[in-house]
Amino acid sequence: MATVAPILAVTGNEAVAEAMRQINPDVVAAYPITPQTEIVQIFAQYVADGKVDTEFITVESEHSAMSAVIGSAAGGARTMTATSSQGLALMWELLHVASGYRLPIVMANVNRALSGPINIHCDHSDSMGCRDTGWIQIYGEAHQEAYDNHLMAVRIAEHPEVRTPVMTMTDGFIVSGAIGPLQELETEQVQEFIGPFTAINPLLDSAHPVTVGPFDGLHGWFFEHKAAQQQAMDRALEVVDDVAREYAELSGRRYDLLDPYRMDDAEIAIVVVGSTAGATRMVVDKLRSQGVKAGMIRVRLFRPFPHAEYAKLLGRCRVVGVLDRAESFGAQGGPLFLEVRTALYDCDPRPKVLPFIYGLGGRDIFPDNIEEAFAALRKAASAKKVDTRRRYLNLRKDEV
Repeated sequence: MATVAPILAVTGNEAVAEAMRQINPDVVAAYPITPQTEIVQIFAQYVADGKVDTEFITVESEHSAMSAVIGSAAGGARTMTATSSQGLALMWELLHVASGYRLPIVMANVNRALSGPINIHCDHSDSMGCRDTGWIQIYGEAHQEAYDNHLMAVRIAEHPEVRTPVMTMTDGFIVSGAIGPLQELETEQVQEFIGPFTAINPLLDSAHPVTVGPFDGLHGWFFEHKAAQQQAMDRALEVVDDVAREYAELSGRRYDLLDPYRMDDAEIAIVVVGSTAGATRMVVDKLRSQGVKAGMIRVRLFRPFPHAEYAKLLGRCRVVGVLDRAESFGAQGGPLFLEVRTALYDCDPRPKVLPFIYGLGGRDIFPDNIEEAFAALRKAASAKKVDTRRRYLNLRKDEV
C-alpha cells in the first residue's frame, strides 16, 4: 500500500499533466485547443524546466500531432498526446492508422462539443463520434480518476495481449478547468508500476528491418488485421481489470469495468457517463429515502464495451434509463443507449430501456432534470406500452 500523500487542489488538466510528468514519456507531440490547452502548456513547462526527459514536438495542427506520435511510436518510443473536440476530429483519419498499426499511444481527450454551430463547452460528441476507430476508451468522473486512468492507460496500451492505443476522457471545464482534490503517488511508484517501455518491431531497429504502412490490398491481409484488432479488444477486458486490481494494491483506489451505485436490489436505474454521475447519486439517495428502489451505473470503459457486466447488473431491473451527452443522429437514441440496449437484448425478462439526451454544448444538468428522468422510468415500469422515443432533459422546447 502506498504511503499517504497530501491531497492537492488542482484543475483536472493539472491532474493529467502531473500523471504525464510522472510517466515521463519519450515523446509528446501536441497542439493547443480549448479546453485541453492547459495540459500541454503545463507539460511543456515541465520539459523547459528539465523535470522530464521528454522530446516535446510543437506541431502546426492536431492532424500533424497524431502523425508525429504515430511516427514516434512506430519508431519505438513511449509516446503521448492530448486534444479536444475539433482537434480530435482533425485527427480522425489517423486514429485508424494508429490503431491499425497497433501502436500503444496514450491520448488525453478533454470532452468538448463538435461544431457547428461553434461551441467550446462540454459534451461527449467528440469521443463518442470516434468510438469505432479502434481505440480503447476510458471515461473518468473527476480529478483523481483523470490522474489514475492516465497511469493505468499506459499499462493497458502496452500490454502484449493488447498493444492498442488508449484515450482517456474528462469533461471539459466541469473537470478540466475546475479545482478538485488529487492524491498523487510517488514518482518512483509510478515508474515501477508502468515499467520500462518495450518496443515491438520498432521501425528504427535496422538490425531487424520491418515494413510500416504497406499497401494491404485485395489479396493482402487487411481483413485478418481487422479481426486481430477486435480480438485484442476482447482480451483488453481482462487486461483492464487486471491492471486496475494491481493499481488498487498500489494506490488503495479500485476501479472496475463499470461503476455501480446501489444496484443490488434496484428496480429502476440510470446509466450515465462522466461528471454527471455525482448529481445522479444524490438523486438516487433521495429516491431511496422515499422508498424507491433506484440505482445508477457510471460508465468507465466504453471501448471495449463490457456488455456482459451491464447485462448482469441491469438485467434484474424493470426499466433502465440511459443518459447520453451526445446525439447519434438518425438512430433510436444516443451512442450509450444503443450499447446498453444491445447488451440487455438477450435478458429474460428484458428490461425496458429509455433514451435521454442532455447537456449538449455544455447545457447544465440539474438534479430536477435527473429526477424527471427517474419519474419517466417509474411511469414506464407500470405501463403496458412505453414510448421509447428519446427524451431531452433541460431543453427549451418552445424554441426547437
